[in-house]
Amino acid sequence: MGNERAYWLAFHLVYGISLRWIERLRTHFGDLATAWEADQAQLQQLGLRDSILERFRTLRQRLDPHQYLATVEAQGIRVLCYPDEAYPPRLREIPSPPLALFMRGELTPADDRAVAIVGTRQATSYGQLVTQQLASELCQHGITIVSGLAYGIDCVAHEAALDAGGRSIAVFGTGVDVVYPRAHQRLAERLIKQGAILSEFPPGTRPIAENFPIRNRIISGLSLGVIVVEAPMRSGALITARFAAEQGRSVYAVPGPITSPVSQGTLALLKDGATPIGSARDILDDLQLEVRQLALPTPPAPSPASPHEAQILALLAHGPYHIDDLAAELGLGISQMNVLLLEMQLRGQVRHLGSQLYARV
Repeated sequence: MGNERAYWLAFHLVYGISLRWIERLRTHFGDLATAWEADQAQLQQLGLRDSILERFRTLRQRLDPHQYLATVEAQGIRVLCYPDEAYPPRLREIPSPPLALFMRGELTPADDRAVAIVGTRQATSYGQLVTQQLASELCQHGITIVSGLAYGIDCVAHEAALDAGGRSIAVFGTGVDVVYPRAHQRLAERLIKQGAILSEFPPGTRPIAENFPIRNRIISGLSLGVIVVEAPMRSGALITARFAAEQGRSVYAVPGPITSPVSQGTLALLKDGATPIGSARDILDDLQLEVRQLALPTPPAPSPASPHEAQILALLAHGPYHIDDLAAELGLGISQMNVLLLEMQLRGQVRHLGSQLYARV
């Protein structure tokens, strides 16, 4: 469909055009190139809404489909159109698949075994530890981790997958050239090398609140199942879980303290029939996936730069520590301990879990 790719992408930019309408246009006009040149009267006869027709008319006046496709690809951004062989096959199954995706990085056949991990931006130390464990263990069994690059659970899931030497995919609510939040620029660069960044929104799209719930259907659509680690009652993670259920995907919830506000959403999911999980093996068994214990390449951990760093790593080998307890164990002041931990974070030796809790990477 070489000549048609530019027109798939161009129609994708017309807000409100669905796959059903694309198929109708192709049937009526023979191909999308002819449909793109059709006059308003012909399109009105097919029943397209006036609002969509107006958006189409405005876009057609300023857009050359072939030039636009060439411009996007010149930025190092790959375009995956719905009929392309490289388009994610599982995404074709959902009720409202994007007509086109923009991608940085690479999708591989291994990504067919993908599971999404999502949750609150206000993750607790418990939620972060559970997310690290699940993402790392799933990657060890050849599972790709999908999430949304947000603060909290999403970020921890991506990082844990990459730290384990596995693959991870981030679905943006912005253009793939607009990293949001900006603090995750380095993480985005790692994802491009060890997975992919995907978005249905064209390059240059800035953060708009309404776009993030929309993209959540792609997170679930790429995945065999969705794990919600922590979520309050009003949460994007619950929107992703709802999309997953509508798409026939498995929905999992991590049990949490019933007194915690960020466990209220997961509790509601469990009441509604989500599968409770406590380990990666629970997910593998439920999805009836072959257990694969992979020997994934992991970068060598940086050596301690001082005896104090060696002591910190030895203590953290037993689990997370509060900065006050670390300072007491080493006989150091809080300011000295802050400097040490910051340096170790920058070298990828420790991770801050929030609330002044630190864990070994």
